[in-house]
Amino acid sequence: MKTIEKSYMFDASITRVWDALVNPDTIVLWGGGPAKMSEKEGAVFSLWGGDIHGKNVLVKPEKELVQEWFAGDWEKPSIVKISLFRDKGKTIVELDQVDVPDEEAKEIDKGWDEYYFRPLKELVEKNTN
Repeated sequence: MKTIEKSYMFDASITRVWDALVNPDTIVLWGGGPAKMSEKEGAVFSLWGGDIHGKNVLVKPEKELVQEWFAGDWEKPSIVKISLFRDKGKTIVELDQVDVPDEEAKEIDKGWDEYYFRPLKELVEKNTN
């Protein structure tokens, strides 16, 4: 099992980035839909029409989101932790994903960049002041 660690910088407010992570209507706008998502602990979620699914384990609004993630026929979840903080007027997002199946780690690592955070960044930075 592998671990993926990444950091992203957004020229947008934490509120706007958080909304893009937990609001299903906003998730659809950056391409992660159809989505079922909530910012409630224990809530079940699904992204990309169920290709990724799981449960919110810990939710600290606008600070931290910890989720159990399943993809395909995984027998046990991967744990995803997304942390947000401000630095020099930017929002920093740190991602830690543990227990990623070895054979899928390279594709998942690339997917965070190409399919998750790049389009999310484009959306939240659009028309911001």
